[in-house]
Amino acid sequence: MSPKPAAEVRPSRLGRLVNERALLGMAGVAGVLIVWEAAVRLGLVKSVLISRPSAVAAAGLDAFTSGTIFPAIGATLIVWVAGFTLASVAGIALGLLGGISLRFRYLVTPWLNISYVAPDLAFVPILILWFGIGLGFKIVLVFITAVFYIAINTLAGVEASEAKFLTVAHSFNASRLLVMRTVTLPGSVPYIITGLRQGASRAIVAVIVAEFVSSTQGIGFMIAVSGQFLETANVMFGIVLLAVFGIAVNEVLTRIDRRFDAWRPARNANR
Repeated sequence: MSPKPAAEVRPSRLGRLVNERALLGMAGVAGVLIVWEAAVRLGLVKSVLISRPSAVAAAGLDAFTSGTIFPAIGATLIVWVAGFTLASVAGIALGLLGGISLRFRYLVTPWLNISYVAPDLAFVPILILWFGIGLGFKIVLVFITAVFYIAINTLAGVEASEAKFLTVAHSFNASRLLVMRTVTLPGSVPYIITGLRQGASRAIVAVIVAEFVSSTQGIGFMIAVSGQFLETANVMFGIVLLAVFGIAVNEVLTRIDRRFDAWRPARNANR
């Protein structure tokens, strides 16, 4: 009997890997929650320091049923979406421009590297001086925190474009714009997605810091106020909300990556 074609084997193997990943992930989360609940109930950990999962779930249910959580979620989302969108557009544009123009790449790379290693949150005091403590300050902080991760990864993707494809394009006298559209940009997608993942997670941190510093609403403000009153269940519920949001964003970006990277069968087979 002849072996099955690779195209018939890969989907089933990929399905098994996805199912195994999901099952093991859920088992790991369940195990931690069980140990956490038991440790608090047995008195090994004081509930005032870290609430138990059942109390966190109760706090979350109360927040959703009463509707008090929705204004906080809306306020946080507005800042995150605005700042991260601007950072994504600017970061990808900077990276791609660095691929089009070698001189531009030499010009911006030192500043990108300096900004990448500089502590983002150190800019908070000066941003408050420049923009006050309103919505503009929060959006700018999110933008600064995320844009350099996206730009550096995009630039790395441009520099990683396979030489053989570039050689073929140049041999047919393709313009810079055509090379960018047909060779550089498709090859840079995995790097861009990586930058967006990093930028998205850093943007969440920036939103919460901004709400700690200057806000009367938002999930970060809710966490800060709850912490002051030792309401650890509400604090942990806010953290869980942020974690779920981060996981959802990462999953969306992963699916986008698979959609645009489907032409790499070897890579997808190993996922």
